[in-house]
Amino acid sequence: MLGYFGPEGTFTHQALLSVSEDEATPFSTVAAALDAVRAEEIDAAMVPIENSVEGSVSATIDNLGSLDAPRLQIMQEVLVEVTFDLCARPGTTLDQVHRIITHPHAAAQVRDWLSLHLPEAEVIERGSTAAAAQAVSDPDSGFDAAVCAPIAGRLYGLVPLATDIADNDAAVTRFVLVGRPGRPALATGADKTTLVAYMRHDEPGALLSILQQFAVRGVNLCRIESRPTKTTLGNYCFNMDAEGHLDDFRVAAALMGLKRVCKDVIFLGSYARADQQLPNVPVGAKDSDYRAAGAWLEGLGGNMIINAPGSTSASNSDPDPTRSPSNS
Repeated sequence: MLGYFGPEGTFTHQALLSVSEDEATPFSTVAAALDAVRAEEIDAAMVPIENSVEGSVSATIDNLGSLDAPRLQIMQEVLVEVTFDLCARPGTTLDQVHRIITHPHAAAQVRDWLSLHLPEAEVIERGSTAAAAQAVSDPDSGFDAAVCAPIAGRLYGLVPLATDIADNDAAVTRFVLVGRPGRPALATGADKTTLVAYMRHDEPGALLSILQQFAVRGVNLCRIESRPTKTTLGNYCFNMDAEGHLDDFRVAAALMGLKRVCKDVIFLGSYARADQQLPNVPVGAKDSDYRAAGAWLEGLGGNMIINAPGSTSASNSDPDPTRSPSNS
């Protein structure tokens, strides 16, 4: 059983339908959807996490990165191109639109279009684009039109007064399917790992020590964002996406490095990239490079080797946190 941040007809609903067309449960907030996963009411929930124009969705990343909530894990990501229509009840004309309702992110992405075509209209920001379409479908709502996804307009019997009105025609929203912790799916070679790093001390070089764990191992970060820990003013953690998979030795080694220097590290999953973009792995950072270096050290009599993914060597007693290699 799956769930999603609703209501029906949102871009989140559209993202979920690309994964499964089975009946799913909508939730009124991101937190409610994720808590339903924790309570085992549903198996997984689709929630928004990032928009190419407006940035990260704080409700999602703060919930997933909280030290106080039971852990969850990203299983899959979905990218949805953002397309907005200005929808109204049948019979409404553009010059009759005086009050528009939409979601805050949608309002930001059509601001220029509205300023040009409806400069006198009042824009009210609430809930979701689907809820906006539902409100406009009620003649007594006081709203003349909604900026919403085409699917929402059709769902609530509205007609488009204008289509594809987003200011940025390349806008994309990223969604993630979140479930309970478990072994990540096998590496594909085009993967992403999401995690949250909590600094041990707020001191000069604290962030640098975190970034070095990735840099010296050839792991590229495709997103990094500081977020307040909600404890004291000025206390931050770092939510980030790294190119690669837990089964890549360079990523596993970076995670172990973080665990050594950070107060805490929350692993939020390794999963296939929706855009299938391959990482640019520098010389010396491939799994085969790590295995060759480990074999060389072992030949010298070294006994502090942590086995690379897929290695048959067992020169120490530490458990290998990874499995088979995804690149060579």
